[in-house]
Amino acid sequence: MILYLFLLLSLAPSLSYGVSFDPFTDKTEITHHGGPILTGQVNLILIWYGDESDNVHKNLIWNFIQSLSDDRKSSEDKDEPQVSTWWKVVESYQSLVPGAKPGEPPAIKLNADKQKITSPKYGKVLTMQDLIPSLIKDVTQGDPNLIPVIIAAKDVTVQGLCTGKCAEQGYYDKNKPFIAAGNPETECPGACGWPFYEADSGPKGPILKPPNGNMAGDAMVTAFAGALVDTILSPQDTGFYGGNEFEPVGPATVCREIFGEGAVPGNPGKVLTDPKTGGNYNAVGNEGMKFLVPAIWNPKTKSCWTPMMKG
Repeated sequence: MILYLFLLLSLAPSLSYGVSFDPFTDKTEITHHGGPILTGQVNLILIWYGDESDNVHKNLIWNFIQSLSDDRKSSEDKDEPQVSTWWKVVESYQSLVPGAKPGEPPAIKLNADKQKITSPKYGKVLTMQDLIPSLIKDVTQGDPNLIPVIIAAKDVTVQGLCTGKCAEQGYYDKNKPFIAAGNPETECPGACGWPFYEADSGPKGPILKPPNGNMAGDAMVTAFAGALVDTILSPQDTGFYGGNEFEPVGPATVCREIFGEGAVPGNPGKVLTDPKTGGNYNAVGNEGMKFLVPAIWNPKTKSCWTPMMKG
């Protein structure tokens, strides 16, 4: 894992997937602010936290991570929009860093071989300032080369989620990033289960059918994917973002609630429907598994983009 440019030692404000920023009314553009991005091989450690861990959720998140490369297991759906194409837009940001080599940007490969299943020894309400850093240090044994990803079981609450964000990008031990994803099976499904669950507030549009038949698991993949993009491209809130340094908006956050052409508040936009299952999706991944990936800011088109959209 290589960090471009310099590493800042100060703690910057947290950047999250899904904050108060409204992509339909607040206009911003993603630019580089001089800080590092993550490149090369990025090593994740998946921390399954809680007593009610669901193997379906584990399989979905693991398979999604495996989908972010060209060397995934083959699929018969190569003519359909691909998760790996979505990831190439993330990789394209490397070309915008000052001093980047010309030509095709190198792959950013995610390695998630390390996993840890842990009971809720730190309690069933995880706080960002105290319990999560302690949990991470316990599980990683201080390994600085790991990006912890905490996936909450349905009996666990993660502080700060449900208030407009469903996966948190935060920091522990000064400037080391982590990701925490809540479980909308029991934790605010009306906020974090959308678009697979009716929203608690705002305009009421179509409710999509989860591509893999699991509302919570499919929604967690979507939230995790957005937080992952923001973490890769601005691990210390000093890389690529819009807005200002006090309220940075990441490349996924700026496009939240957009999944296809024609998206408007309450309507995720045009997506595909699996004729066999009725599940809705906008990208195909490892072994042909289908996902609903969030829109990200495409620096080429300077607009929000998914594999279902032009550009």
